[in-house]
Amino acid sequence: MTPSLIRGPTRRGKGQIAARIAQGVLGGGIAVLWLCLVLPRVAPRAGEPAAGAAAQDEGGTWTADLVLPLVAAVAVIALAAYGYVRRNRRAATRTTPGGTGAVGSVGAPLTEPDTQACAALVEADDCLRASRVELGFARARFDASGLAPYERAVGAAGTELRAAFAIRQRYDGGVPEDQAARRQALAGIVGRCAEAGRRLDAEAPGLERLREADRGTSEALEVAEGRFRELAGRTTGLEAVLGDLRERYAPLASASVTGCPEQAKDRLVFATMRLNEARQSVDLGEPERAAGQLRAAEGAIAQAAVLVAAVERLGEELAAADRLVPAALTGAEAEVAGARERVAAGVAEVPVGELRARIRHADTVLGTVREELTARRPYDPLDLLRRIARAVLPLADGRAGVVEAAAVLVARHTTAAADDFVATHLGGVGAEARTRLAEAVRLLAPGPERDPRAADELARQARHLAEQDVRVQGSPYAEAAGPVTGFGGPRTRDRRAPA
Repeated sequence: MTPSLIRGPTRRGKGQIAARIAQGVLGGGIAVLWLCLVLPRVAPRAGEPAAGAAAQDEGGTWTADLVLPLVAAVAVIALAAYGYVRRNRRAATRTTPGGTGAVGSVGAPLTEPDTQACAALVEADDCLRASRVELGFARARFDASGLAPYERAVGAAGTELRAAFAIRQRYDGGVPEDQAARRQALAGIVGRCAEAGRRLDAEAPGLERLREADRGTSEALEVAEGRFRELAGRTTGLEAVLGDLRERYAPLASASVTGCPEQAKDRLVFATMRLNEARQSVDLGEPERAAGQLRAAEGAIAQAAVLVAAVERLGEELAAADRLVPAALTGAEAEVAGARERVAAGVAEVPVGELRARIRHADTVLGTVREELTARRPYDPLDLLRRIARAVLPLADGRAGVVEAAAVLVARHTTAAADDFVATHLGGVGAEARTRLAEAVRLLAPGPERDPRAADELARQARHLAEQDVRVQGSPYAEAAGPVTGFGGPRTRDRRAPA
């Protein structure tokens, strides 16, 4: 399970309660002391008329008795004001929900270390993704054994970056709570990212030498041009594929790939310009410039491939989901029936009232799904599977079967869609979206911590956050040089093509 993003009261709450109790006890003690000292003197003695007491007060004999209650009142007011100011100061500086800082963090905000950690995550992730792209093009030209060091470097950098994202995910969830430990966690993120970059930087010169070996020829350029032509052919049919999906399914079913054909064409236009300039540089005997232009073209071609594949993959995923819906519905009904049997036998793993509420909710959801299936209107099969899984998996006793498979299919689709968006907007997506995406990927991996429902939710959050980032910052293709390209880490030179 993922750590909660909203945590309950910290240990500081106990200190505040103790302070309030102490204030109340002190104020009460002062009041009792005042009553003990003043009342015996104010009350008229036996046989003395009340008017005499009033006269004594008018004469000033009881003026001193007013000092103690005034002191008590001032003390109580001062203590109350101190507590009020202290609570407001804590509320202004804390970063738990209800304060003004980021949700989930504890103590005063660590602004500068936090900013450094986020920047390190974005830079390392961009470098790793760009290195994978260049390595993919290198596989088409070089023997696999010659690329082994670079494959190992990419694998090691990926391990470091996954660890950094895991630390960040826990940090965003409020773990650790201690301020010094949180500062150390941020330093750990920066250190992991630096190590990932170091691994890539160490092998970058070797891969560059491989490229230099055929820089005098046009072999690398021919490989890129071949991929460009193949993608251009597939791109022309994307609109027809999208049109077919919109006819067969509900509009929301294809929302995740809306705009992909246009974006793929934009990338290919960018790649065309860079390929032409690279070819001209080769003809003019300018290998350095040709290499830079070719590297930028390869990055654009790789992003176009992601966009084209996203549309084609969605068609396959929707068809698979459509075939799975009837079986998932049958499996869900069996899970609900099993939950009812456990309630009747008194062997519920949760309180009976809670399990009955879950059963009622599942019945409502499954009834709605059946109505949509029989309405003879287009529907989104992935959304139906998501709703079935969310309603029924809380009832499962460890043998979810087909419902679990449905949840995995949905989570894989959502995670892949979020990853595609990040991959095609390198430099424009911030650390929070990438952190949620990395956690979704982790929760989809086979193992005891696998949780497809949580992975689906995190991937949806990642896509939403990434889209927000791009709306604010804009697309990297607004720049003439395009996104970060080439193999290596932050210290590797010439990571951008010349304008």
